[in-house]
Amino acid sequence: MGGVIDSQGKGSQVQPVSFGEAARYWVKLGFINFGGPAGQIAMMQTECVDKRRWIDQGTFLHALNYCMLLPGPEAQQLAAYIGWRLHGIKGAVIAGTAFIVPGTVLVIFLSWLAAAHGETTLIKAAFDGIKPVVIAIVLQALWRIGRRTCNTLPGVAMAAAAFVALYFFGVPFPIVIAGAGVIGMAATRVPGIHFAAVGHGDGGPPPAHAAVADGESIRRLGVIIAVFLGLWAVPVGAMIAAFGAKPFADVAELFTIAAFVTFGGAYAVLPYIADAGVNAYHWLTPADMINGLALAETTPGPLIKVTTYVGYFAGWNAAGNLAPWFAGMVAALIATYVTYLPSFLFIIGGAPYIEKLQTLAWAKSALAAITAAVVGVILNLTVFFGRAVLFPAAGAVDWTAAAAAAVAFALLAWGRVTVPWLVAIGAAYGLVKALVF
Repeated sequence: MGGVIDSQGKGSQVQPVSFGEAARYWVKLGFINFGGPAGQIAMMQTECVDKRRWIDQGTFLHALNYCMLLPGPEAQQLAAYIGWRLHGIKGAVIAGTAFIVPGTVLVIFLSWLAAAHGETTLIKAAFDGIKPVVIAIVLQALWRIGRRTCNTLPGVAMAAAAFVALYFFGVPFPIVIAGAGVIGMAATRVPGIHFAAVGHGDGGPPPAHAAVADGESIRRLGVIIAVFLGLWAVPVGAMIAAFGAKPFADVAELFTIAAFVTFGGAYAVLPYIADAGVNAYHWLTPADMINGLALAETTPGPLIKVTTYVGYFAGWNAAGNLAPWFAGMVAALIATYVTYLPSFLFIIGGAPYIEKLQTLAWAKSALAAITAAVVGVILNLTVFFGRAVLFPAAGAVDWTAAAAAAVAFALLAWGRVTVPWLVAIGAAYGLVKALVF
């Protein structure tokens, strides 16, 4: 198979992997994928490319480029893409599903706890202790990804420009990414302009299941779309028929729309979800929404699982004749299902075609520019989260949180403490701090 260029520039061989071994890794990842998209992407980079060598660096970057262009949770889509690359549709399904199940189950439980018992001081304290740890995880991930992708002066400039456009000028994420792609295409006409090191971004040969005859493309896409429409309509319709339209039809409609407009990550769509859940449907209060965001940020899985939390509150507060806990669980499951289903459509339907871009010079240049811009996007998210944790009050620095983040970063750099243990340490620190002080 194709060769790999590792982070030291040395060649190595892509290693074959059985479906069972890959499935065990995807299940494990579902339990440890803390740290938001930057941390989750870095985990897959370390395991799938650097250590296990299941795919090469170029293929990983192509996959990341594609997933960053899609609406929805890019890290979960990246896992599904790698699963598809390794084992076809069944690989995409197990990787994408295992990525979200543990976090979803945990959020449903914590949503019940919040709805039924109000403020839970100890849980809040544990989350407060985890937040500085998450900052450290994201910072290290930013460094790891940045040094691999921003390895030319134009790449660094593109990342900086993306960050400035997003953070200082509020340019919408799709425009930033589209602009990077256009600049990358135009750069093929300028000698010496490269957004990634020459030879670094070429992926290995596509797998056999990626081959699609030109005449079959439209028919294949039509079949896949029809299947996914059925996968949406049948279970959602069954839930509504069994338990009533309110609030379940509204939940299905809101989060299906959200799934298709979530460009730029969960932060881009959160205002839309919050406005609908708080002001339009009155499912929850602003304070409930803030708590939901905190839960989503400090549990494994994509941040967009805040939709699970909002769905639970929708069912709880509009239960009708159903038991609140049961209505909450049904609404949470519907919200989760319709949020993630389109991601599988995008990967299974589109992945074979993105492989063909590896052969086109203008496409490779555009994708390299987009990858560099993504580093700026991740930096913007890092700053956003860091401000919320380190500067909880205007102009005031939380020096305790800053020190905790610095210690966590040092432990990660040391390399002897894994992310799950570091998160556990952060939770314990938060509990001790609350009980002692």
